[in-house]
This record gives sequence, C-alpha cells and structure tokens, in this order.
Amino acid sequence: MTWVNTVPTFDCSDPDERVRGLAAAARAVRTGGLVVLPTDTVYGLGCDAFSGEAVRALLAAKNRGPDMPVPVLVGSWTTIDGLVTGVPSGARSLIEAFWPGALSLVLPHAPSLAWDLGTTRGTVMLRMPLHPVALELLRDVGPMAVSSANTSGRPPASNVTEAADQLGPSVGVYLDGGPSGAPVASTIVDLTDATPRLLREGDITAAQVSEVLGEQVLPA
Repeated sequence: MTWVNTVPTFDCSDPDERVRGLAAAARAVRTGGLVVLPTDTVYGLGCDAFSGEAVRALLAAKNRGPDMPVPVLVGSWTTIDGLVTGVPSGARSLIEAFWPGALSLVLPHAPSLAWDLGTTRGTVMLRMPLHPVALELLRDVGPMAVSSANTSGRPPASNVTEAADQLGPSVGVYLDGGPSGAPVASTIVDLTDATPRLLREGDITAAQVSEVLGEQVLPA
C-alpha cells in the first residue's frame, strides 16, 4: 500500500495487496465513502448506490450537478432483476451477448428502491463491467453508483494517478489496477420504450446491437 494525497492506494497486481485493498474499499463503500476503482473502460469513482448522501458526495467531488444522473454497476446478471420494474426480452438478449462488457442499458427502475442518483426521471442506467477487481468489489458490496473518475470538464482518468490528481482526498480508497488502455466509452441503449434507442455508440457498435435485437436500433 502507498499513500497518495493522504489516501491509501492499493496495487491490485499484488495478490495480497489486492485482498487488503478490496476489503478497505468495501468498508469505505459500506460507510458512505467514495472509492476509485478500475473498470474495463476508464477508472470509475464509486459509492453505495442506495446512499443518497454518498451519491451527493460523488457529484460534489466531480463538481457536477444532479442533472447528469450517475450510472449503476452490478456484479452479476441476476442483480438487475431487483433494480428494475421488468426486464424485456431485448434486454435479456443484450445482457447475454455483451455482459460483462461495455454496454449500458437504460431501463425503468423499480419505484420501491430508496435511492437518489440524480435527475433520472424514473430510469436507471445499468452495466456489468468486464474487470476482475471491479466485479469482486461489486459482488461483495452490491450495486454501486459509478461515474468516470474525473472532475467535470476534464478527461476521464485512465490510471490511478490521473484519478488522484483530479479527485484527491475526496476519495477514501484508491484501487490501482494499472492503466485502463484507450478510454473507450460504453455503448448506451435506452430500452424504456417499445422501440430501442441508441443514446451513444461506443465500443459495441450499433450494428452489433441491432443484430442481437433482431431490429434496427434507432439513434436518440
């Protein structure tokens, strides 16, 4: 473990340090803190998805308002069933084809959930990342609200140093998973209506999404 801006930073390439880092990150999440974690796209800034106070702290660390809701990452396919009002067959097909991976799905969230992710208008954006460190943490603590690890207007962090330079001591634990590679955004598909809409084309192409759905996905 090292210290960056007085915050513990764990090298997850070391098996023992990874265990200690994941335990420290889980403690931070459960007590309402923020953590930086590697994902398969860019580094993420995350917290307990069900803590409105923690989500507000996340937005404050990014200098961002609630008008841009925070996405939610999950650690398994089945987690989604408890978070949304219903999973249409198209969503199931996309999950089977691309999760874990760089595909985000927008669905109506379950009205009984006590969370405040920003101005969501009754929806939630869900993704299961293809990164072992992220998945292990998510499977331990449950769904996390996760946004890119950067302050508003600056490029997303592709390594833990870039994240620490921007977010500093507002974060309780940094998990260093090495460089993330090219910062490729996830593809976002809106499934809140009968007709699927492509909100953003990222690593997964519109043609790939359309092939799985068996219909042409339309731009928003």
